Amino acid sequence: QVQLVESGGGLVEAGGSLRLSCEVSGNLFSINARAWYRQAPGKQRELVATITNGGSTNYADSVKGRFSISRDYTKNTVYLQMDSLKPEDTAVYYCYARTVTVNGEKEYWGQGTQVTVSS
Repeated sequence: QVQLVESGGGLVEAGGSLRLSCEVSGNLFSINARAWYRQAPGKQRELVATITNGGSTNYADSVKGRFSISRDYTKNTVYLQMDSLKPEDTAVYYCYARTVTVNGEKEYWGQGTQVTVSS
């Protein structure tokens, strides 16, 4: 089992910055993928950024150059630094982790944190 707890959302003006945090606990050794997703009202949940166990990152085209995903191994925390925010970044942001065990793959989600960018 893995637990994910997000924090750091809020209201910010366009052009501003926010940093989201996701504290991960539980069976950490079984995790093989960590990511941030977001879901805007009336839209499907979309992948924002991923980070592998080796530290490789990948981003959605819409956030490249503005967002940065990172990990703090000592705190078991994944971060999403969001700069140059735009109104279209407004969404609920979810932390995600996938585990692999002898029983197969399993996905875990945080409770979500609201990010609102005003124009």
